[in-house]
Amino acid sequence: MTLEERDRPAAVVVEADGGSRGNPGPAAYGAVLKDAATGEVIAEDGTTIGVATNNVAEYSGLIAGLRLAAELTPDADVEVRMDSKLVVEQMSGRWRIKHPDMKPLAEEAGRLAPAGTTYTWVPRGANKHADRLVNEALDGVRSGVTVAGGEDASLIEELQDPAPPLAREGEVEPGAPTTLVLVRHGVTPHTTGKRFSGGLASANPGLSDDGRSQIRMTADWLAPLAERAAVVVASPVRRTLESAQIIAETLGLPVETEPGLAEMEFGRWDGLTFAEVADRFPEEMERWRGSLDVAPEGGESFRVVEKRVADAVARLRERYAGRTVIVVSHVTPIKTLVAHALEAPLESLFRMELSPASVSVVSFYPSPGEPDRASLRLYNALPPGRSGFDPATTTW
Repeated sequence: MTLEERDRPAAVVVEADGGSRGNPGPAAYGAVLKDAATGEVIAEDGTTIGVATNNVAEYSGLIAGLRLAAELTPDADVEVRMDSKLVVEQMSGRWRIKHPDMKPLAEEAGRLAPAGTTYTWVPRGANKHADRLVNEALDGVRSGVTVAGGEDASLIEELQDPAPPLAREGEVEPGAPTTLVLVRHGVTPHTTGKRFSGGLASANPGLSDDGRSQIRMTADWLAPLAERAAVVVASPVRRTLESAQIIAETLGLPVETEPGLAEMEFGRWDGLTFAEVADRFPEEMERWRGSLDVAPEGGESFRVVEKRVADAVARLRERYAGRTVIVVSHVTPIKTLVAHALEAPLESLFRMELSPASVSVVSFYPSPGEPDRASLRLYNALPPGRSGFDPATTTW
């Protein structure tokens, strides 16, 4: 598998991808080696790797592409293009590699990559060739390497609909809205037991098995947003952080925390059911139900929560202006944010239903000289079968 020295280009592009049907599940990678100057395909590889996660499959695609470059164009400059933000950021040295399964793969890729190799993130739509090879391998249509000009060159197929020029990663289109994709955490034992469950000062239960399953379904449903979302931002409360980590792993995004998104503190009510609170603290419960300014002993009022949620949203809008952010939070903060976006009285949150692991979307459109215009794009949506919404075909 060699090219004549006179045929070797001075620079090449490696396009790589990987995928798992089940995450983990049956997995494969795809890798394409192209002449950087002409765009001509030099070689391609689509191969299954057994049962693995999406991230392992993506790293395997990178390694396969770098091997093609090392074997066929050993003296060429290399640019790697992938739609996995995780792999691109880690190989560029901007993100730490924490997962033990990723470290040996990254080391192997680093060994194969020639000095000066660059890594570029591209949207999924611009990585169709490598993605096609992944699916062909998983479908049993192909396996292994094909080289242009060889006996099996008929398998080399250029895509007929190349993607338009890409904006540089991180660039924001002028006038683009700041979009918050709001995800409520999955269920915990307190959720199913209908117990008050507060924020950072609470008993802090983690997700139940059902809660983790709910969030995985929501994460898989939101996967098409990976190419346009900047980050997953979570309340630092255990159940939201666990939910955010599942979503972030599926989408290949980093996780940040924002304390202002934590659930309301319920003080001495925390962990009790509504009936137990009404029995033990009837006067306090009655005052709380009649005023947005009254808090349980040791807890917070709805007005206090409103103020810190508004401050948190302002920070997110400033930090990620014109970007899409996946926000993992709780019932009270999400409903408070929605009421704020609609310019509705805070009392309106008592008339909103918000299911565990549901998705709501609010966009803020810049209006020069005026307050930004907010738009509620979606509310309390659930994965297919329970909702008609499809992130893959939605333009926010």
